[in-house]
Amino acid sequence: MAGGHRLLLENARQVVLVCARGERFLARDALRSLAVLEDASLVVGIDGFIKAIGPGDAIQKQFSEETFQERIDCTGKCILPGLVDAHTHPVWAGERVHEFAMKLAGATYMDIHQAGGGINFTVERTRQASEEALFSSFRQRLGCMMRAGTTLAECKSGYGLNLETELKMLRVIERARRELDIGISATYCGAHSVPKGKTATEAADDIINNHLPKLKELGRNGEIHVDNIDVFCEKGVFDLDSTRRILQSGKDIGLQINFHGDELHPMKAAELGVELGAKAISHLEEVSDEGIAAMAAARCSAVLLPTTAYMLRLKQPRARKMLDEGVIVALGSDFNPNAYCFSMPMVMHLACVNMRMSMPEALAAATINAAYALGKSHTHGSLEVGKQGDLIIINSSSKEQHQESPFGKQVPQHILLH
Repeated sequence: MAGGHRLLLENARQVVLVCARGERFLARDALRSLAVLEDASLVVGIDGFIKAIGPGDAIQKQFSEETFQERIDCTGKCILPGLVDAHTHPVWAGERVHEFAMKLAGATYMDIHQAGGGINFTVERTRQASEEALFSSFRQRLGCMMRAGTTLAECKSGYGLNLETELKMLRVIERARRELDIGISATYCGAHSVPKGKTATEAADDIINNHLPKLKELGRNGEIHVDNIDVFCEKGVFDLDSTRRILQSGKDIGLQINFHGDELHPMKAAELGVELGAKAISHLEEVSDEGIAAMAAARCSAVLLPTTAYMLRLKQPRARKMLDEGVIVALGSDFNPNAYCFSMPMVMHLACVNMRMSMPEALAAATINAAYALGKSHTHGSLEVGKQGDLIIINSSSKEQHQESPFGKQVPQHILLH
């Protein structure tokens, strides 16, 4: 349809833009009130990018002669940016429902891990699974995420621990990235655990000398696109020295550093991440005060995972201290066999109730800040002209019940129309 547009969303009672001035993240006072537009319409172009947002009458006048492939009447509804899940492990075989009973009986994560369960159980099943079987289950899981509002998800490998299976997982992620209607940020997480028969040092050597050079070659050939490198930096898994070596080697081939740190034990992983120029660090239940201050100063994102603290009965990450000190706080579901949650709205709910985040903070953490953690906040995470038209439409309470948005205040209209 030459000269036309793909989509017109009209007559929305409210559009929660999140950002309106090109912000790449929100922190401190900017989180108190997000950008909101009342009685508005939105235009998405044929290329999938947002062409205009503004008051309904102004959009109607501006585009009165235009044609649209689809028009959606959003009367009485609210439009939000598509949610961004900044941390998932969605490619695997090997359900671990039986371990739930062990946890309820008092077994810790590391108790199960050392008994051959946990990651090791899933690794064995994933190695045995065919690529087609892994893709089938992965596609189903992504569909569940999309139905809950996620339009961009970070997806890790990490249940292979050998080159053959890690590449199998990354091929599955690459296929989904090309074929499915969901945004994907791919993460190599070959250092998710130390393989049986190896020490952490030996595993790190294998990753640095064999895995990463192969990833570089496949990336150069256009076969597999990987965005991030991850390591499970933890006592009894990869220590600071091994973590540093792997992350630096990944950075050297162009990968963003985005790793697990300070989850079960205080490891000073946050300080290490800042030293290496990490884009994001996940978990942080045991982060130090110094690590929080360093992350705030370096604009290193904290990806908090309330489902994990809930499921493993860990203490909650200190979200309030991080927010008050200016850390860029993002959220992720940590979907995996151990924390089976597809829903970012549930993650936001847990963040508000258990981590004492406000509603605007939780929404920003699941949109613009989660996109920032993945290096994609220039295209995702808010509803602004020039960004990808990833959005969700929800029912909205009537004006008589709610005079003001719980997320923020009306923004000046002149900055929106283009």
